[in-house]
Amino acid sequence: MAQTLFMSLKAQHPDCVIDVLAPEWSRPILQRMPEVHKSIAMPVGHGQLKLSARWHLARKLRYEHYDQAIVLPNSLKSVLVPAMAKIPQRTGWVGECRYGLLNDIRKLDKSALPLMIQRFIALAYPANTPLSGDLPAPALHVDKVSLQKALARYELMADESSPVLALCPGAEFGPAKRWPEQHYSAVATHMIQAGWQVWLLGSAKDQEVTAKIASQIPEQWQNQVQNLAGRTSLAEAIDLLSMASAVVSNDSGLMHIAAALERPLVVVYGSTSPDFTPPLNQQQAVVRLGLECSPCFKRECPLGHLKCLHQLTPPTVIEALQRLVPVVSENKKPAKSVASSCG
Repeated sequence: MAQTLFMSLKAQHPDCVIDVLAPEWSRPILQRMPEVHKSIAMPVGHGQLKLSARWHLARKLRYEHYDQAIVLPNSLKSVLVPAMAKIPQRTGWVGECRYGLLNDIRKLDKSALPLMIQRFIALAYPANTPLSGDLPAPALHVDKVSLQKALARYELMADESSPVLALCPGAEFGPAKRWPEQHYSAVATHMIQAGWQVWLLGSAKDQEVTAKIASQIPEQWQNQVQNLAGRTSLAEAIDLLSMASAVVSNDSGLMHIAAALERPLVVVYGSTSPDFTPPLNQQQAVVRLGLECSPCFKRECPLGHLKCLHQLTPPTVIEALQRLVPVVSENKKPAKSVASSCG
């Protein structure tokens, strides 16, 4: 979502050079943003202070002669490197007592800027500049060469005769954002019966969840399911998501990547809300129950029942998919397995 800031900077200053300091894991995403000149790996993990490592990085950044640093996180630690690097203009929201470290400090009016991307974009402009209603949306580029290598490596193929439903059932935030495995399996089974194939995507942490989803699909259709969680790199996942004819996801990082690839997308919301971090593509549907107890923004259900997710049934998601993409008749025989067609 920070790409919206980069787009806004480029719109004002087409010749500006944008380097991004970010965690190492995020660099494949930054490499797919045409606005970004260079990504710099942050050597300090989330929540760590490590002043010595920050100081050494700041000394290196001094030689780059940056004119401005825009700090997106609201923590005190996040502004230490730009301040140590003596970057002349350091812009950001007030956050954790950052007076002095930031010298272009803004006070956030959450009601005026309810969306995360609005809060990012506002930092591209002088303080108190009203934002227009037409905001940029993230748009990632796909590496065609890397895509073909990934398709060959995992023996995958996607075409009109066997469209791909990508499922992204993980959520780093916690179980209160994860739609139940049996619900994902029911959607997958329905789409396989309609002639689709299913790709399960996620990190190594999602392998247990994706394995459960795959195992609950009837045996006769197992060859239509590819469990790729933990097998692909993030760059490969980006490329493979671009081949999906439709995506079903929790509120997660892969959801935002699918949106930035303009894939038809159904997003299941439980403990969180689309009022802050919605999918930003045109072809999308948000499904949620809107119970009195949600959104609670908790990692785990404080009431212990997860009704906001368990009571949101598969037909609701299938109906949303039907509105976004033409689902082939259930009477159609599923296509041959990808592996055998490539063999």
